[in-house]
Amino acid sequence: MSETVKTIDLTTGYFSKKGHTAVTSNINASLHSGELTCLLGPNGAGKSTLLKTLSAFIPPLKGEIRIMGKNLREYTDAGLAKVIGVVLTERLGLANMSVEELVGLGRAPYTGFFGNLSKSDREIVDEAISLVKIGDLRGRMVQTLSDGERQKAMIAKALAQQTPVIFLDEPTAFLDYPSKVEIMQLLLRLSRVKDKTIFLSTHDMELALQIADTVWLIDKPNGVTVGSPEDVALDGSLEKYFLRDGICFEPETGLFKIDHKIHSKVNVRGSGIPAAMARKALLRNGIGTDAAENTDITVEADDSGFSIYDNITGKPIADRLLSITQLLDKLSQSNSKTASTNS
Repeated sequence: MSETVKTIDLTTGYFSKKGHTAVTSNINASLHSGELTCLLGPNGAGKSTLLKTLSAFIPPLKGEIRIMGKNLREYTDAGLAKVIGVVLTERLGLANMSVEELVGLGRAPYTGFFGNLSKSDREIVDEAISLVKIGDLRGRMVQTLSDGERQKAMIAKALAQQTPVIFLDEPTAFLDYPSKVEIMQLLLRLSRVKDKTIFLSTHDMELALQIADTVWLIDKPNGVTVGSPEDVALDGSLEKYFLRDGICFEPETGLFKIDHKIHSKVNVRGSGIPAAMARKALLRNGIGTDAAENTDITVEADDSGFSIYDNITGKPIADRLLSITQLLDKLSQSNSKTASTNS
């Protein structure tokens, strides 16, 4: 892996008639070939501003950006188009253009004024379509594509541009979960197969933490912290950047989960998927399932169903409930009766 992008004391923000507004300051970080790097941060942290600055859409307020060892300011527009490919979230107003023609636009930095594709250009377009696995879409009109298909086509266009660096702004926005996973795995594979530097901003933190090689954590109070998902979990950076009321960090997995408020507790006996799903459903409903604690009720879970026992009397409250919905209903009825008796 070689260093392809480097920021030195970079400050991002906006210029205006009244002066300038800094968003994030003193960014010192690098991107490398063969790696997928994700930019993570809360809303308003400056992700889009940083990505636009790296892409030369807006100038930096301070500091330096080096792309392939050269200062970003020294590139002409034509030169930069051969170094950086950019995939934006916004839908392009393209109609009556096929996917193959859209991918062919990636050759624009090389085709000259008239944009005619040579045999070599067409081979590069074919390779890009093949790498993204959208051969069955090549004749489709762009306006007929789903969001996921459109994103794949735009990624193929960036590949046809043959730049060592590709920046993507929220490439998984508006996609369903399987499509999000598919796009992220595609980008990871392309970083490896084509030795690309792929850098993307995303709100899909859980997915990024499971797939990315490196993450850049960004917010206004803390600036930018760089590391592998595991390292930023170990050093506490993830918690510092993202911990909020209602969520908690799970060190064993390096991921966040919902911090459910517990109002009652039961003991769940059993192992395997039925017991795990019972614990999940109970926790979602504010019922703790810590087996080490003394509780009034025990739930037994196995492949045949669920049973409920009163630990005080030793008698069954319900047996052979066939679904978790029935289990939750029965526990709710039991709690209602207990509350009525106590009152």
